[in-house]
Amino acid sequence: MSITVCNLTKFYGTEKAIDDISFDVKTGEILGFLGPNGAGKTTTMKIITCYMPPSAGTVEVDGYSIHEHSLEVRKKIGYLPELNPLYTDMNVVEYLDYAARLHGVDKAKLKQQINAMIEVCGLKEVRHKDIGELSKGYRQRVGLAQAMIHDPDVLILDEPTSGLDPNQIVEIRNLIRQLGRAKTVILSTHILSEVQATCDRVVIINDGKIVADGTPEQLQQEFRGAEAISLELKANVQNAMTDIFPKLKGLSHVESVEYIGGMDGVYKFSILATKGSDIRESLFRQAVSEQWVLLELSRKVTSLEEVFHKLTKN
Repeated sequence: MSITVCNLTKFYGTEKAIDDISFDVKTGEILGFLGPNGAGKTTTMKIITCYMPPSAGTVEVDGYSIHEHSLEVRKKIGYLPELNPLYTDMNVVEYLDYAARLHGVDKAKLKQQINAMIEVCGLKEVRHKDIGELSKGYRQRVGLAQAMIHDPDVLILDEPTSGLDPNQIVEIRNLIRQLGRAKTVILSTHILSEVQATCDRVVIINDGKIVADGTPEQLQQEFRGAEAISLELKANVQNAMTDIFPKLKGLSHVESVEYIGGMDGVYKFSILATKGSDIRESLFRQAVSEQWVLLELSRKVTSLEEVFHKLTKN
């Protein structure tokens, strides 16, 4: 079940919320859709789910156009919006029964499907409570259950772990990964570690335009700067700046060395090397030849947060 977004544009009055964006999502792929507030994420999701029309461009879900086959598209999608709209005067079972009937779930499978969602989303303890009495975390679970009640082929999840505690986040993260094996999932979140742990691919949008598209690893590789190495060693020397510093600075591919400090024969350095190089073996061999004891030798990896910041800062 694929999603194809083609040349999508949306105006609010004279304000252009999204600007000619195109991307696709394949079956079994979990796409992280990222961007700062106001970047156009939610607008794009609302267009994909047929909540609003685009000003230009189109979206196809399993070959069905949002313009010509809106009802068919909606049947195939489960949607959890950022602001989770729930009927707070209903209890959990009543609400899920109502949502299932709206989606046309077969009456013979209705009870089975409701029980399955209650089990999957961890709602057993509150199944007969009114939604208005639930915590934000439980309300979010009810929203997830509603999005999945009709067993859709596509899931659009806008901030799905908002309001959940760390244990619940891990549970929902595992659930999304499990669902992503058979479904097409678009996941929007501000928790970038969640994207790293959950998503197969990332699209970053800024000011209505796509600024990056790739796996988390590809983006980290593409946007990393100089290689940063943290080095801590023990050495019997009189002065680290004269006895150690020049030898580190003289290694091939080393751009700069910073002496962090030292005490009782233990010295710390921060080293920057040429982008794409790996000087850890050279450092190890130098330490062996100088009879330094390596206490730490680690390479800093460019985080997805750093990539996001580079691409979206104004």
